[in-house]
Order: sequence, then structure tokens, then C-alpha cells
Amino acid sequence: MRDGTFGVTGECEELDEDLVEQVVSHQFDPVQAAEWRNARLDFDTLPDLLRSLTKTPERAGLKLTAQSLDETLLRRAMQDEDIKRISRSRGTIMRLWECCQLPDFQKTTLDEHMRLSRDIFQALTGKRGRLTDDWMAPRFAELDRDDGQIDQLSARLSGVRTLSYIAARPDWLDQAKGWREKTRALEDRLSDVLHERLTARFVDRKTTALMRSLNDRAGTLAEVADNGVVTVDGEAVGHLEGVSFAGQTGGSLLADRTLKAATLRAVGPEITRRLGRLAADPDEAFTVTPEGEVLWSGALAAKIVNAEPFSPRVRLVGDLGPQAARDRAQRRIEAWLATEAGRALRDLKRLKQAVESGGLKGLPRGIAFRLLEAGGIIDRRDVERDLAALSQVERRTIKTFAIRVGVHSVWLPGVLKARGRVMAQAFAAGEPFRASGEGLALLPLPGPSVRALSAFGRRAVGRWSAPVELLEKLAEAKQAAGKGNIPDATLTELGLKAVEAGALLAALKTTRAQQPDRPGKPVVIKDSPFAKLAELTAAPQPAPRKRPRRKKAAN
Repeated sequence: MRDGTFGVTGECEELDEDLVEQVVSHQFDPVQAAEWRNARLDFDTLPDLLRSLTKTPERAGLKLTAQSLDETLLRRAMQDEDIKRISRSRGTIMRLWECCQLPDFQKTTLDEHMRLSRDIFQALTGKRGRLTDDWMAPRFAELDRDDGQIDQLSARLSGVRTLSYIAARPDWLDQAKGWREKTRALEDRLSDVLHERLTARFVDRKTTALMRSLNDRAGTLAEVADNGVVTVDGEAVGHLEGVSFAGQTGGSLLADRTLKAATLRAVGPEITRRLGRLAADPDEAFTVTPEGEVLWSGALAAKIVNAEPFSPRVRLVGDLGPQAARDRAQRRIEAWLATEAGRALRDLKRLKQAVESGGLKGLPRGIAFRLLEAGGIIDRRDVERDLAALSQVERRTIKTFAIRVGVHSVWLPGVLKARGRVMAQAFAAGEPFRASGEGLALLPLPGPSVRALSAFGRRAVGRWSAPVELLEKLAEAKQAAGKGNIPDATLTELGLKAVEAGALLAALKTTRAQQPDRPGKPVVIKDSPFAKLAELTAAPQPAPRKRPRRKKAAN
């Protein structure tokens, strides 16, 4: 009447989506043929019986079934001279076929099963024409035991089922009703013992103790040790670190469910207390790692999930505890992160506030906005025109905000400090790029974002990621060398090889030799209107001509 859903129970694997789609749309692989075996058997002779078993179907869509156990036993029986001598009449051949159809509950070898089938056939075709108590009693007595291991009990149970099958044939066995009752009682007893042994193996002592404690709520003793180990009635169920609980797994579905129930009872109140304490602790209790993890008293408490250091968002670890308490703890961590980011990235936050409040205007505002987008480091070439057009007042404004303009880069030195780097890297933890060391490093493909590079104080230069300060030192060394090569001693101090230095300089090469800003010396781009103005102001002016004095006329 209405659409349902597909699911699984217990420890079954999930259904394949293609299979679900086939069921919904009623699309199944076509059945090419059904297996068939002739039901009209010929019992005149043994060869006639075998021939009728192997008769092929005369109808399309049917195929002869593969050789089954009863046919295999029949073929073996036909090779036995004693059986061939007995099986001369239609009745004995029918009896032989019945014995060949005896199920192999014990999963024994083919020879052993063949011997049992032959013994039954010889008894049924003997003088008595029946299986007697003398035949059944010793076999029953051999199985009438409930000691031993699981595999032994399972083998006995299979043997009893074989005897139960024989007892269900009154034309085979004398006193069949009495034997049916005996075999049924023994089968039930062996099944119960086997169930107990299986339970003892797969439901271990820990699970049993936990189940008992769950039933006895008043007497349950749950403890959390100083090292974080959680125990219920003396049985360890997991480890609690901070507000995160790592529970143990059981050996079965029942054990897992029991462990989970015991865990909730043991850990739930303790986690609630810890969440409350976390929300009330001072800032000194928290630290952040470059991997974006927030630690509370040294234990992992939350992970950063966004890239905005001044509007942080975190995800609390674990899933235990009341939601209200978890929300308060999460808000406390986010508030601490925002405060800590404001301290560690003070210059970046100050720049952000100036841009948002309108404290910066004109060209400085544009440069500041680019710095904020990039995380505090940009390529000088990206803002070269803006820098060239700055007035003296605007240059002083930029210096007021601790912005440094170098030969190749424009950056906030405060971002490169150890505390600032840790915070910036924590909010870039979602990026796959992680730099190590202070030297050059090849850029991965695809390349990291500008913010991820800035978090490590680096810039992308060609196929390398290079520290900003290294690029500035390289520019100073090149300026000192002039048109010559940079000395090997200088390259060694910089940690560069000659080939690497050449590649960096080639990637950094611009249309002019850039120089860092100096007070009172504006940077002017060649062939720009400001360059013409500079030429006019710098050109020497001709000295004014002096007029000759007129001589006074003599009286």
C-alpha cells in the first residue's frame, strides 16, 4: 500500500544498491533453465534404474541435474558383487534405492556413508527383513553421552539425527515408535548441552558479569580510575580521556550491546560532570595544536571545523552527555578560541577591524583587504600599482598597522611569530598542505591555497613554496652581488643551492629591480605618469639671467 525501506538486522552486511534497485523495479536476471531429474524410475534391473536416473529432459527450459549423493551411492553399489547378487528382483532394487537415499547428517566420508547404507540394505534384505534392537542399541549407546567439546557434541548430535531418520521408517525398524522417543529425547538433551557450551565460549565472563550488573542496578559498581580506565563491577569496559570515551568491543552482537549499556551507565554521569567543569574552567586550561585540535587539560576536547579564526566553530569529540551540557562546553571552547586568535593574530585582527569599521580608506583599505583574504602574506606584484600611488600620509598609515613592504612580498610580521603560526595552521588544518622546516619545498599538485601557505609563513614561487623572509634575504644578497653571482658562502647561509637560487630569482624576476620602501622615497613605476612627474621635479632648472645695471647719468 505504501513504499517501505530496505535494511538488515544483526551483523548482516548492507544490501547492495544495485540489488535494491532490481527489487524495486522488478528486474532480475532471467532463469535460463531449471534443474530436473526423472521421477518415473525403472526398477526392473540396476542398469535400467541408472538409465532412468540419467534420462535427459524432453522439454525446453529444463536441464538434467548434477549427480547427487543417492546416485553416487547407487553407482558404487552396482560395483559390489554381493549387492548385485541380492538385487535381482524389483523389490530388492527398490529397497536398495531407498537405502541410497539415506541423508548424510554426519558429513562423513563417502566410504563411511556407503558402508552404513550397505549395512542397512543387507539387514533389510536378510532373514528378518528389519533392523533389530541388536543393530540399533549399540549405535545409540555410543551416542548417549553429553561430555566432551563442542565438535564432539556436534558430531554426536548428527549421529542421533541419522538414527532418528531410521526410526521414522517403521518398515525398516522393529519397535520404531519406542526408538523414535529415545532418539528424540537424546537429540533434545544434546542440543541443550551444545547450546550451553556455545554460550560459554562466545559469551565470555566479562559479558556475563556485565549482564548480571545491568539486572542488579542497585548493586552495580562503576568506577573511573585516575588513568581513565572505566570499570563496571571490576570489568574494564573502556578508557575515558577528557570528554571522549573509547569503549571496548565484544566478541559478538550480544557482547557489544551489553558493553554499550554498561558504558552508558558507568560513563554518562562522569562525562556530564566533566562537561560542566570544562564550561567553567579559565583560559589557561585550553590549548590548540597546529592540527586544529583543542586540548582541555591536555586531553583532546574538540576539533576546529572552519577556517575563520575570529569566528571559530568547533565539533566536540565523542557523543555522550546531555545535549545542553555539550552545547555549553562547545560555546566555551569557541569563545576561548576567538579570544586566543585575537591575541595570537593581533595585527591581523586589528587590520580586520579597521577595514570593517571604515578606519582604513582608499588605497590602504584595498591592500589591507588583500592581506586579510590571503591570511597576512601577499605577492608585492599584486599590489604594486597601489603601492606606487600611495601618498606619504597613506604610507605612514600602512606602517601604523605593522604592514611590512619588502622587495618581493607584503606581509604582517606578527603572523610569522610562533604563536601566530600555530593559530593560523590550526585553522588551515583542513588543507592537505603541511610544510616542515624553513627551507624550500616542492608544491604538491593540486597546489595549496594562499591562506594555507600564509599559515606556514610561505609563498608560492614557481614550483616551490618558500618562506617569505628567505625571499627577502635572497633579494638583499642579489643586490649586494650586483651583476655577479651570489657567493657560495651566502647561499650556504641561506640554505640554498645555486640552482635553487637561480630558479627562485627567475620566478621572482619583474620588469624592474624592486626596492623595499624607505621613508621619504616613494617607489615610482617606470613609464608611468608619476615617473614623468619625478623627472620634472628632479631635472636641474636653469639659473635666471641677471639684468645689467644702468649707469647713472652725470649731471
